[in-house]
Amino acid sequence: MSRIFLLAIASLVTTLPACTLLSGSTPSETFVLPTQPIDTSSTAPLETILRVATPEANETLKGRRILVMPTANRLKAYQGARWSDAAPSLLRDRLIAAFRQDGRLAGVVGGNSPVKSDVILLSELSAFHSEYRQGKPWAVIRLDAQLIDGARHRLLANRRFSVGIESQDEQLESVVEAFGEAADQLSRQLIDWSHANIKDHQAE
Repeated sequence: MSRIFLLAIASLVTTLPACTLLSGSTPSETFVLPTQPIDTSSTAPLETILRVATPEANETLKGRRILVMPTANRLKAYQGARWSDAAPSLLRDRLIAAFRQDGRLAGVVGGNSPVKSDVILLSELSAFHSEYRQGKPWAVIRLDAQLIDGARHRLLANRRFSVGIESQDEQLESVVEAFGEAADQLSRQLIDWSHANIKDHQAE
């Protein structure tokens, strides 16, 4: 009995270094996408339900790494840092919140909602990284958007949105703030564009 006990203690001791190593490793910092409230419109909302689908993206952009392009055509990731969710999901949630805050549509739902939608916003995310321009980091977001008639499956409008915001400095916290400003600016442009095209569609 004592032999079994001693063997168990020895086995436990041999596992301790591995546990210590893991607990001593540097944890990743997790960043949410900063946001500022969108101004609420005073106009009567259009009788339209908009569905915002999660943007499509390549494998590099689908992850949670915070990407940086230090030189042309070379993507890297900030060490020890990540987004709270994958970039396409972060942007989708920001757009949904912004459309709802704006209030110019009767309703805005996500891709998994069972609610029937009149118009669908499809998109493809082609850039969500910081890049250096003349030695300074800029947060860059590029999104190709399409508005689709939900009943007829007809293309109503399409447009490429490209936004770049200069970071105050090279600190990661400042770069993340620049990402938030870029997402806010993109949201405002996308909302105005969507509203104008949906309104024209209703007038047909």
